[in-house]
Amino acid sequence: MAIHYHPEQGTILVCDFTGFIIPEMTKRRPVVVVSPRLRRRSGLCTVVPLSTTDPNPVEPYHYRLHTIPPLPSPYDKPAHWVKTDMVYTVSFERLFLMRSGMGADGKRIYDQRVIDKADMLKIQAALLHGIGLTNLTDYL
Repeated sequence: MAIHYHPEQGTILVCDFTGFIIPEMTKRRPVVVVSPRLRRRSGLCTVVPLSTTDPNPVEPYHYRLHTIPPLPSPYDKPAHWVKTDMVYTVSFERLFLMRSGMGADGKRIYDQRVIDKADMLKIQAALLHGIGLTNLTDYL
């Protein structure tokens, strides 16, 4: 079920990119929320995707995020690459909490993870590289 609220900056969610056109993202994948909640901008959230494939070559707009403990399957790798060159503003309808299993009572359990401030700062610096604002990284 899609989310109905703006998640905290740094939250890891799953985004359904179905309907986009290659070379855009075109499948479900984990993302990090990079936008804060903005007034008068309901129903939209800005995210950057995560990938388990190492970039070749690694660029300043890539950031290796260690996910310990690992995210739930099928994203259960110890690290992911944040692809800040692929920024998306998407509808809440595309965003889902990451399911981590079922409780003994039969209810879904969700991994509601927010990355720490140090990782978020590194992602923001990589994001500036990804959108061509490298000169602003000195101010982070």
